[in-house]
Amino acid sequence: MNTDPLMMSYHDTEWGVPAHDDGKLFEYLILDAMQAGLSWAIILKKRENFRRALHGFDPSKIARYTNRDLRRLLADPGIIRNRLKLEATIANARRFLETQDALGSFSGYIWRFVDGTTITHRYRFTSQIPARTRESDAMSKDLRERGFRFVGSTICYAFMQAAGLVNDHLVDCFRYRAVSRG
Repeated sequence: MNTDPLMMSYHDTEWGVPAHDDGKLFEYLILDAMQAGLSWAIILKKRENFRRALHGFDPSKIARYTNRDLRRLLADPGIIRNRLKLEATIANARRFLETQDALGSFSGYIWRFVDGTTITHRYRFTSQIPARTRESDAMSKDLRERGFRFVGSTICYAFMQAAGLVNDHLVDCFRYRAVSRG
């Protein structure tokens, strides 16, 4: 059992709660891409630094970032200073806005991969939770076709868990029923 207060708070109040707000979905998309190869605990500890460095996860501001902004981010010790991930963040902000413009909302687009409804699993053990699914495979493929980066199927599945597209709380977790009710 995780006893880190930040991780516990995230699990108990946020993880798996269905998110339909485009801003929140963009934040999850960025943070889950940053997690690639790292633990969620590291990302969660740096979340507020990311919020500060990335103008509150505002895609319209990030989409306008220049090389000067990239250098600023690469010099910021409070965030993950991986050039490829930071370049992907800027590119993904642009793709995010294009998707909103083309389809009306990112939420409407992303929720179509689960037919608009949270997929509620009935796992008893964490070992049963997959790293990817056919839904995350389809999401990853479509996002990449739209020009998004750092959106492999495993990253997409983590995003789906965070944003409540899937409910992967174990059936004996106190959050399982609450999240299932939406």
